[in-house]
Amino acid sequence: MTTEKTNISEDKELSPEQREALLSTLRVRFEKNTNRHQDLQWADVQARLEANDEKLWSLHAMEETGGEPDVVDYDQKTGEYVFYDCSAESPKGRRSVCFDRAGWESRKENKPENTAMEMAADLGIELLSEEEYRALQQLGKFDTKTSSWVQTPAEIRKLGGALFCDRRYDTVFLYHNGAESYYAARGFRGSLKV
Repeated sequence: MTTEKTNISEDKELSPEQREALLSTLRVRFEKNTNRHQDLQWADVQARLEANDEKLWSLHAMEETGGEPDVVDYDQKTGEYVFYDCSAESPKGRRSVCFDRAGWESRKENKPENTAMEMAADLGIELLSEEEYRALQQLGKFDTKTSSWVQTPAEIRKLGGALFCDRRYDTVFLYHNGAESYYAARGFRGSLKV
């Protein structure tokens, strides 16, 4: 399985130019969307990012796959900044994927290129939980035309199902589908703590 539709380097190392461009993009987004992270300062976020190359690479991968990551929270206990994919719609470079490998293997034909769980692992991020997805929706209107796979309880997954969310009629909905299903308008959103 490969991370499709991206120009992400396999060695998980950013060039100085990529690093500078990413930090600039993240800073502009941070400053433009202060409602997502009131009382946080970009200088503090940047210092944390610059000290963690692996997490910076994951943010680059989130950006390259269309996620538009931004800070949405600060964990007082760990001192970590929490980033979510904040693109208006489910990230373009992460759509048309089954939920996980077991779902992918259960398909008899027309298997997609990848799965949400494997792509997330490759990117070094976690799928949003339902709770995180609903928290994101408090910051804006997301997935009004698309949908996003979310973490699924083991009991549901064991029975072949998987969960996804979207926003329609100004309401956030949680749905179920077979984990083997995939659609052009369904992808996944991720989170990353730095």
